[in-house]
Amino acid sequence: MASSQQWMMTAPPQPSIPSSTNYQPYHQPATAEEVRTLWIGDLQYWVDESYLQSCFAHTNELLSIKIIRNKITGQPEGYGFVEFVSHAAAERVLQTYNGALMPGTEQTFRLNWASFGAGEKRHDAGPDHSIFVGDLAPDVTDYLLQETFRLQYPSVRGAKVVTDPNTGRSKGYGFVKFADENERNRAMSEMNGIYCSSRPMRISAATPKKGAAAVPQQYAAARAAYPAAYTPSVQSVPVDSDVNNTTVFVGNLDLNATEEELRQVFLPLGELIYAKITPGRGFGFVQYVTRASAEEAIQSLQGTIIRQQPVRLSWGRSQTAKP
Repeated sequence: MASSQQWMMTAPPQPSIPSSTNYQPYHQPATAEEVRTLWIGDLQYWVDESYLQSCFAHTNELLSIKIIRNKITGQPEGYGFVEFVSHAAAERVLQTYNGALMPGTEQTFRLNWASFGAGEKRHDAGPDHSIFVGDLAPDVTDYLLQETFRLQYPSVRGAKVVTDPNTGRSKGYGFVKFADENERNRAMSEMNGIYCSSRPMRISAATPKKGAAAVPQQYAAARAAYPAAYTPSVQSVPVDSDVNNTTVFVGNLDLNATEEELRQVFLPLGELIYAKITPGRGFGFVQYVTRASAEEAIQSLQGTIIRQQPVRLSWGRSQTAKP
């Protein structure tokens, strides 16, 4: 505690701004000039209101900060809201800080427009209709992904680019949520292959996790406050006793699916050794370099649509070991 009080006595260093020439200014969200609240996510457990206050106070345009905490345990949920005096003030902070290093850490700020003010009630509590977006360029942020779709589909509720919790870097895929199912369906066909930043997007339906209706209580506040930015996993990876196994079985494949299509689907989750399809049998195998990549693929790509068919994933056995 003493060390925490000590650093609070001095102003924190200014964030390190990304110097990439591709770093482009944000545009105002299509909804609401009056929005002046930013969502801030991927927060470490120790980040509190005092730390965030020290990060933004020098703008002299800060109104309030709220870290969302579990109502039962009191522990932070990993995200919060920062409110400023005006939309313009919030936009300046979004442009300046998003992707910059947080003072005293090796982690970057992850900011986005809040879908509503921190004190407002959510008025669009209807069902969400989501799509999976793959092959994303490394520089694609939540905001850029969201606005790429929102320009064409007004019912977009939000977007989430999945990042590595240790490095903060994009894993190359994400999700976009819609309020309108028809717009979601149109987006799946109209936006597939459309460029977001420097790469064409690969789009399929986002398969709901099994048991999603029974979300654990500790996730309820996060899902209610910003579902597009916080989607906890409730599906476990099938058990496999061989800790060295890195091969994924891919079933229910369209008979016309190609190995290149298979590779493109699974590559964003890690380096591949191979992607193989058994001709005319409707299944194939993908082998990763690491066990972690294989586990994540089974968990997050279960039900992904390849050529209009949802694939079935489980642990496989290396095809290189066979004669």
